[in-house]
Amino acid sequence: MGKAGRDARRWAKRIVIGLALLLALVFLTAWYFLRGSLPLLDGRRTVPGLHGAVTVTRDARGVPSIAGNHREDVAYATGFVHAQDRFFQMDLLRRMAAGELAELFGAKALPLDRAHRLHRFRARAASAFLNLPAPERQLLERYTAGVNDGLNALGTRPFEYGLLRMQPRAWSAHDTLLAIFAMYLDLQGNATARELSRGWLRENTDAAQLAFLLPTASRWDAPLDAADIPLPQAALPARAPAWWGQAAPSDPALLALDDMQSSIGSNNWAVAGGRSQGGGAIVSDDMHLGIKLPNTWYRAQLQVPDGNGSTRRLVGVSLPGAPFIIVGTNGHVAWAFTNSYGDYQDLVAAQLDAAHPGQVRLDGAWEKITEHAETILVKDAPAETLKVRDTSLGPLMEAGGRTYAVHWIAHETALVNVNLRKLEGANTLDEALAIAATAGIPAQNFVAGDAAGNIGWTIAGPLPRRAGGADATFPLADGAGSWRGWLTPPEYPRVLNPAGGQLVTANSRQLAGPGAALLGDGGFDLGARTRQARDALAALGPRTDERAVYGVMLDDRALFMAGWRDRALAVLDQAALAGQPKRAETARLLRDNWTGRASPDSAGYRIARGFMWSLYELLYGGANVRMQELAGGAGASAAERRWPEVVARLLDEQPAGWLPRQYGSWRALQLAALDRTVAALEADGTALRDATWGARNRAAIAHPIAQAVPALRQWLSTPADPLPGDNHMPRVAGRTYGQSERLTVSPGKEEQGVFNMPGGQSGHPLSPFFLAGHADWVNGTPTPLLPGPVEHTLAFMP
Repeated sequence: MGKAGRDARRWAKRIVIGLALLLALVFLTAWYFLRGSLPLLDGRRTVPGLHGAVTVTRDARGVPSIAGNHREDVAYATGFVHAQDRFFQMDLLRRMAAGELAELFGAKALPLDRAHRLHRFRARAASAFLNLPAPERQLLERYTAGVNDGLNALGTRPFEYGLLRMQPRAWSAHDTLLAIFAMYLDLQGNATARELSRGWLRENTDAAQLAFLLPTASRWDAPLDAADIPLPQAALPARAPAWWGQAAPSDPALLALDDMQSSIGSNNWAVAGGRSQGGGAIVSDDMHLGIKLPNTWYRAQLQVPDGNGSTRRLVGVSLPGAPFIIVGTNGHVAWAFTNSYGDYQDLVAAQLDAAHPGQVRLDGAWEKITEHAETILVKDAPAETLKVRDTSLGPLMEAGGRTYAVHWIAHETALVNVNLRKLEGANTLDEALAIAATAGIPAQNFVAGDAAGNIGWTIAGPLPRRAGGADATFPLADGAGSWRGWLTPPEYPRVLNPAGGQLVTANSRQLAGPGAALLGDGGFDLGARTRQARDALAALGPRTDERAVYGVMLDDRALFMAGWRDRALAVLDQAALAGQPKRAETARLLRDNWTGRASPDSAGYRIARGFMWSLYELLYGGANVRMQELAGGAGASAAERRWPEVVARLLDEQPAGWLPRQYGSWRALQLAALDRTVAALEADGTALRDATWGARNRAAIAHPIAQAVPALRQWLSTPADPLPGDNHMPRVAGRTYGQSERLTVSPGKEEQGVFNMPGGQSGHPLSPFFLAGHADWVNGTPTPLLPGPVEHTLAFMP
């Protein structure tokens, strides 16, 4: 080989070595960057402004126990650990409420930002903060100091910001109130789509048809104050509305037959001391939310002074962004939440006229519009200015070529507060119920129990005062029918120590009596989940314990779906199967591959579920397309979640005037729904026998960054475990939706309490706490509520 060849080989070798070194350098840089954003677990830090020492100990799963002799010091340390473990999550929470996501994610986030800027929650949060009592402001300020110190104490910025090429913005004291507004959007934000959907139905359906299609109760309802709710059944009109039975023009293969659409969330219950083996109440809670990495909740134990010279232990889940326990126990009282789904928002038709520039007609009179210019920062693009028009009944929005004022209890800044923290000091059930009625959070079903064995229910959060008259579950033609003011705590409904020794709520109608009118119906669930949980809890007998009460959360029996399976089998008779091998296979799976549960290995369950949703598509699909033009999330299931009961009655009575004209009989309609289901399940080449519930209901829980940087998804997501459970049973489970925590405890006996949570404490893939405990949540394995042995200690000194 000549000299030129040898030189070429030397240079090639140098280039290969150089590239290898460069790749190694890039890898090491990325590694050290990621490692730098891991939290401090051990050591001592001097903090000006502390009243005394505070310690943060952690167990093997990263659960902190934060102990101090002054409540503000504990708030500081809570902020510090929240920021170190979860700052990016906290940032997304406040940005979601404020409409500031496009600053991080670019123009693709603009539609959501525009929708949320309508409410001007950042300005409302700043105003609400000034309304807080001075001690509460000081508590949030100390928490904020801890958050910002925790953020700045990281070796590098949280890894998410490096991937997004952004810098984190400091936390402010009123950002905690933005976190509350974020929960308003999550828990009550569907009200607009619901009212627009109901308005469309009212305009395209006569009164008799509307009464039939929108029942006010179902046979599944299990109210707190009665065994059942009377069911005055609406007369079945002779004919269906013109839009009925017009299926959406879509490929059956694309149908979302197994979607968790219409899922709404949370279970809680309490068993009185007379039925518990320990004599105290047992309280259980599992809140259903969209699940990401990290999880919504952050486990914590806080040890704080109780004002009597002793220490009170608070155990449960906190929300990163707030310095207190959201659901849990203080050793005297335990409490839990589910979304109440009352009627807390109205859409009021507003009249604009060129003859009245700058004005709007509401409530029979013209008034001046107040305009606000909202600047939305957009990553890698020019900022956008949004004009928000405000009125005495709320901001104006456009939908379907009309203008509405959004009159929402969330806009009342005087009602937003951190009174929930006062539950730390509650000693009895009565004290807890009184505090709940003053809480400045989205109205929740509040179920609590105390160490003496008392249990009770009320609403936590503001309730609008309605004078009656117009049905406010539809858009109002005039503001006169909208709510005015809000109820005072003595007016709140309550249920105390019922004779059966238990209370259960699961988002369905809570009351059969007159108290129901105080809440209204903002989209109640149809009640199957509530009834199943109620009956399962009662079946535990006269004496039970925490493990058994926890077990009700894992009840995945398909009691609701069994009726739809029976209907499908009834039409798959010998005549239907003749010459139809796919139908024969469908019938076989419904018979032989049915476990009576929402089991991952059951194709029969998935077929029965798909059959019900196919009927929905065939009957409501065309109308849904038109309703969805009004707002995202609009549709018949948003207008009325009891729609399965409507369809079931039609299948039972088979009225000729409601049979879509393209079908010769109700039997033919049902067979078409089954054929449509099979086509969807086999669309990707899957054999029907392999189209099990677990093949569809696999966990797809991931970090938000996995959407922005898909190449990182394998490191920023949970295993794709097949999940048992569904939405009309206590064990609610979907791919990215379900039980965001499971907690069961008897106050004063926290050592016997049990807990599960998906995702683990940390959202950092290099953290030892990433996914710690997640497998227990998947498998339903109860683990201790209290933190385990200390493995790390971080001390803060004045």
